[in-house]
Amino acid sequence: MTGMTAARTPSTAPADRPRLGLRERKKIKTREAIRAATYALIKEQGYDATTIDQIAERAEVSPSTVFRYFPTKEDIVLTDEYDPLMLEELRTRPTDEPWMDSLRYVMRRALDLMMEADPEEIRLRTRLTTEVPAVRSRMMESMSSTGRLLSQAAAERTGLAPDSLEVRVHAMAVTGGLLEVSMYWAEHGHTEDLKALMDRALDVLEHGLPTKNP
Repeated sequence: MTGMTAARTPSTAPADRPRLGLRERKKIKTREAIRAATYALIKEQGYDATTIDQIAERAEVSPSTVFRYFPTKEDIVLTDEYDPLMLEELRTRPTDEPWMDSLRYVMRRALDLMMEADPEEIRLRTRLTTEVPAVRSRMMESMSSTGRLLSQAAAERTGLAPDSLEVRVHAMAVTGGLLEVSMYWAEHGHTEDLKALMDRALDVLEHGLPTKNP
């Protein structure tokens, strides 16, 4: 989820899915070690002072390994595995369910999962998106990837082409809205209920602007 996804591998796969092989499990473990090292260093000394060499040393890997998994430091903060799972969840929703209801269900589920995983990490991540221009810029770039996945799901449900203007506009409106939710949440000190903010954003997308402040 744009700007709000937890930076760890979620354990939400169905029970009947084949177990990951040793190589894939090692990759996941390495990614998580790099992420954990990055967040720990940022908490200790700030984002700008944290270097790739420091991250590699803390994660007990080489700097080249860090770059192999994450092209930039910003990617360590932002990259996660939730977007493909969201697409999968959307595809499992009843075909006769209104699209926005499906979207709301999946977004709520994703928020529940990430808050259960590490709410403090999510607060740090959204704060960095708000305060660090490089992180915010990279987030804006990554929105296109999330938008493409959402376009696929929306096209499958509506029968429209995934590259049609209508689908593309809708997908980017949703992803842009989620980014604004995360930034609004951080700008207000993470004091408001994140799920309620997301619901308000989806209400705007579904019904348009309210006639007065909620």
